[in-house]
Amino acid sequence: MRTVTLMKSILVIAIISTAMVFSSCKKNTKPGGKKAVEIEIPCKDEGRSDKNFFRADANATSQDMSLSREKALLAAKQRVSSLINSKIKSVTDRYVNETEVNQNSDFEAKFENLTREVVNQTLVDVAITCEKNFQEATGKYTTYIAVEVSKDAMINGIEKGLSKDQKLRVDYDKMKFEQIFNEEMDKLSKEGGY
Repeated sequence: MRTVTLMKSILVIAIISTAMVFSSCKKNTKPGGKKAVEIEIPCKDEGRSDKNFFRADANATSQDMSLSREKALLAAKQRVSSLINSKIKSVTDRYVNETEVNQNSDFEAKFENLTREVVNQTLVDVAITCEKNFQEATGKYTTYIAVEVSKDAMINGIEKGLSKDQKLRVDYDKMKFEQIFNEEMDKLSKEGGY
């Protein structure tokens, strides 16, 4: 009798243990019963901005390896350009508000045009920080790429552009602009670099 009770207790414990194992396995599966797998993306870490560099990453797939590279590079340049334009807009808005420049809207519009030109010129010489090429089982090629643009290159380009525009140069306070620019870069770095 004791043996039967002991066997029943062991059987109950075994059933409960099995149920717990199966329920913990379910947590790692997606709907439909497939197990979720983390995907490591090449060049992702090299595509994170910090306080000194604007960075971006991208990937592209094509039947032709050189075309996959060109597409990935173009996409990365577009992403870094968008990031730079966004930060430059924030810097410009803050700069104009904090310095109370005469005729704010005129200065702001001219300054934004100048910074857009500088961004476009800087992107021609963007530095590639990571590039990885893979041939898929399908025969197609996938390129992962990360690029960067130096914060200093942006500031130097803006100052060079200002030297050509007398009106902008009169209203420009280099120290104040760089201070705001550096604060925005620190904020970008703390946000995780995207």
